[in-house]
Amino acid sequence: MAVAKTEPDRNCPLCPRLAEFRRAARLREPSWFNAPVPTFGDPDAKLLIVGLAPGLQGANRTGRPFTGDFAGDLLYATLIEYGFAKGVYQARPDDGLRLVDCRIANAVRCVPPQNKPLPVEINTCRQFLSAVLETMPRLTAIVALGRVAHDSTVKALGLRAVAAPFSHGAVHPAGTRTLYDSYHCSRYNTNTRVLTPQMFRDVFAKVRKDLG
Repeated sequence: MAVAKTEPDRNCPLCPRLAEFRRAARLREPSWFNAPVPTFGDPDAKLLIVGLAPGLQGANRTGRPFTGDFAGDLLYATLIEYGFAKGVYQARPDDGLRLVDCRIANAVRCVPPQNKPLPVEINTCRQFLSAVLETMPRLTAIVALGRVAHDSTVKALGLRAVAAPFSHGAVHPAGTRTLYDSYHCSRYNTNTRVLTPQMFRDVFAKVRKDLG
């Protein structure tokens, strides 16, 4: 049986709008990563974090999920606090930070214009998220950051949407796995107090407690 492909090609053509946006970014900033951002972390991890998509000046620039923008500042500080990462996060892929029993992927691998992927792009890219889920034998906990990540993960897990509605702090059983919901750790959400750092920490405290 063929092994599922977890990562798109560097010049993935599956979403024409995203491919064109990526091409324009390469011309404008040739030193940036400007490609589908690969999954970060160990496939044998028990925890998978699913984000929305790379930020233009964040992961699209650096090539590592949540690295180089505000969302990463909050996420990696929280992961370090709860033992899911070690080292010092310095917002660059060579900072030496490593994940511990944790992995990070995005629902959409390429940066979208205005940080808003289209439904067809989310659906097209789900094959890679599904493959990541299939190739993590010890996966027990999944944290979805935001509604888009939640909805795509629910579909990848084969759950009924009505049985697993998105809500910050919600916990959804998914067979041998558990899906945890959080508002996305974006600057907008934290500036508007939709998400506070304590609300975000509470989600990972619950995951840590459940994983032991």
